[in-house]
Amino acid sequence: MPAQTTSMRRCTFAAMLFLAASPAPAQSLAQHGSAAAPQAQAFDAIRGPFGPPAIPPKAEDLAKLYKDMAPLSAYLGKDEADEVAFARTAAPRKIADDAEILAFDANGYHRAAAGKNGWTCLVQRSWSDNFSDPEFWNPRVRVPVCFNPAATRTVLPVYLERTQWALAKRSLAGVMAMAKTHPVPDPERGSFAIMMSKQGYATDTVGTFGPHMMVFMPNVPPESWGAGLDGVPLAAAPGDKPSITIFFFGARNWSDGSAR
Repeated sequence: MPAQTTSMRRCTFAAMLFLAASPAPAQSLAQHGSAAAPQAQAFDAIRGPFGPPAIPPKAEDLAKLYKDMAPLSAYLGKDEADEVAFARTAAPRKIADDAEILAFDANGYHRAAAGKNGWTCLVQRSWSDNFSDPEFWNPRVRVPVCFNPAATRTVLPVYLERTQWALAKRSLAGVMAMAKTHPVPDPERGSFAIMMSKQGYATDTVGTFGPHMMVFMPNVPPESWGAGLDGVPLAAAPGDKPSITIFFFGARNWSDGSAR
């Protein structure tokens, strides 16, 4: 895998986190190769009720705090029942109640509840983040997400694979080495994910974020959908490799139906 692909690789929610997290969002967006001010305004639509702290932590402090993987126990949930309930908060009940639920334990993710609609819900951990992010090993990160059938087949496996690397290698260098030899597949057309939980924790710099949906598109440049143009309420970011674009759409309500 080319070095550029490895450095830009991320999973589902990570692109949004880093682009929305910075107290100077235009600069952050430009750093990731997206449009600046209009994109920053578009990302405001998917910010949550609790923004970054008044004085955001410095990247160098976070890098020291999360330099290494914490003890595995820090990444585990309370129990499987709690993990299942937490995962279901990612989407409205009409989806989540019939979705397959994956729960995380010391061996990775396993099926905790069978589904019948083709969707898969789980709670992501921090190692889906960009390799350059200082919070790559932040054990506080918990992000509920539900993938539709197409994304379950072609987007979710990338994150599950990286989870196994994280558990096996327990180091960023080890995970990066594995990524170099495992090309990222293109998502199927129609790949889609939902993050509408009130309860997720994004990063120490982001706080939480608002309810939103994501569409994963291979070989579709952001500008072809108008993302980043002034006045267009649509944001976009690179996906698990540069040729993949993730488009973000803000939602009015949380998964429980309450207004954001």
